[in-house]
Amino acid sequence: MNVYDFDQTIYQNDSSVDFYKYCLSCYPEIARLWPKQIKAFVRYQSGEHNNIRKTEMKSVFFSYVARIDDIPEMVRTFWNIHENGIKQWYVGQQKEDDLIISASPEFLLKDICGRLGIKHLIASDVNPDTGQFLRPNCHDYEKVRLIKKVADLSQIDAFYSDSYSDSPLAVFAKKAYIVKGNEISPWDEQKAVAYFKKHPVPNFKEDK
Repeated sequence: MNVYDFDQTIYQNDSSVDFYKYCLSCYPEIARLWPKQIKAFVRYQSGEHNNIRKTEMKSVFFSYVARIDDIPEMVRTFWNIHENGIKQWYVGQQKEDDLIISASPEFLLKDICGRLGIKHLIASDVNPDTGQFLRPNCHDYEKVRLIKKVADLSQIDAFYSDSYSDSPLAVFAKKAYIVKGNEISPWDEQKAVAYFKKHPVPNFKEDK
């Protein structure tokens, strides 16, 4: 099984940012939320950078979806335009048992994964009507916690990501690769060690 991050790994940009820009072009009034969104971002940046605070900040950011009439249709038309953002190197090596794991909302990625024939997706659980995160942001150690629920970590043959924040998951793969644009390089172990020093393993609370 090969596991891939999505944004800036197999997709050229950040899909959440691109989707927001698309929604803004169709619904300019969501710009009225900027003061609230900026305040949440500044509060996150000025405090402790942990996934709980990041989840709170992202819930505020995605609150704009409450002002969109038909999110499923917006997602569909968005990917009609942006589907070509999927990197060709991924298309060329795609396998049936690939698993995509991403911090972007599941409601945003389901459509494109269906188009690509990707059967296995883990992403942030976000209410498409309110933008509220229903569980912690699917990021760093949270990715490990979530993937353990559906797959055997020892079965990960290769892992691909654009960020060393995915080091907690990369260590379980037989091979791990860092992706920058279309350039793919072996995971830098020194950068992974540096990440772990700054981000010790949290105490997980298992779902009941």
